[in-house]
Amino acid sequence: MKIIHATLGGSMLDLQRLRMLREVHRLGTLARAADSMAYTPSAISHQLSLLEKEAGVVLLERVGRGVRLTPEAVTLVRHTEEMLAQMERAEADLAGAQTTVGGTIRIGAFQTAVMAAASTALDYLEQAHPQLTVEITEQEVTAAYEGLVSHDVDMIIGEEYPGLAEPVRPGVERVDLIRDPMYLVIPTTGPFSDIPETFRDLADCPWAMDPDDQPTGLWARALCRHAGFEPRVRFNTHNPLIQSNLVAAGHAVAVIPALLGDHAAAGTRLIGLPGNGYRMVYTSVRTGRENHPAVRACREAFEAAVHREASPDPELRLSR
Repeated sequence: MKIIHATLGGSMLDLQRLRMLREVHRLGTLARAADSMAYTPSAISHQLSLLEKEAGVVLLERVGRGVRLTPEAVTLVRHTEEMLAQMERAEADLAGAQTTVGGTIRIGAFQTAVMAAASTALDYLEQAHPQLTVEITEQEVTAAYEGLVSHDVDMIIGEEYPGLAEPVRPGVERVDLIRDPMYLVIPTTGPFSDIPETFRDLADCPWAMDPDDQPTGLWARALCRHAGFEPRVRFNTHNPLIQSNLVAAGHAVAVIPALLGDHAAAGTRLIGLPGNGYRMVYTSVRTGRENHPAVRACREAFEAAVHREASPDPELRLSR
């Protein structure tokens, strides 16, 4: 269904074209906007030319091989954000008028959230809202945000590490779920099983870590560097359970989130980090959708799940 809004002296502006303009503003190029919305760059360019005629003002200026938005276009993008948020509120109000929470909600979630909390959250939702269907896709945070803005998902579960703050994203509303501590994991036997007194004592150990292009990997490397050494990363893997298994086999040490503490492989020991290192686990939705009954239900379920699955404090903790 094509939705039209009357603006700018009574001229009719096509909302889909306005969304295209917003994507060019958000992503910086016609090509990236086209990829985000599953169009060709030429189709985006044509539609924005039509939008210029509708608006009666110049919206894009050529800069080298690229384009940039005019001040009038930036103003139009701001109003587009407001219209999209209002549409989300309207949908939420309509859903809230129903007697049951139903329909389908699509969630993008990073790996450890799926491992640790999804099953428990789904159990809660099936009992409380049997007519609600939940679809979950495992996604890293950046990809999940893209899916949220492009309406591929309705809610995301993300993570944020100290010193690696997530950027403020227009049109997105965030709620924190839990401050999840990070634990050092060492084997119980073998050459790397000695309990360290300080984090610096781990300088000669091989490590299993997330790749350095991921927040977890960046944060873990920064932790080592702050302690005065460059980690010898022998195993690069996104999967913390693989990291835990490598530790149990005596091949490495690692850091994993407390939410996965109960899932750590037998033969490992969990040790608290100095300074109580942690990550923040949160949910985000498009602005205006925060009061949608399905969103509220899923947020409540995942909040209950992460607190239920949270591991107790470890018996051992590094002093510094």
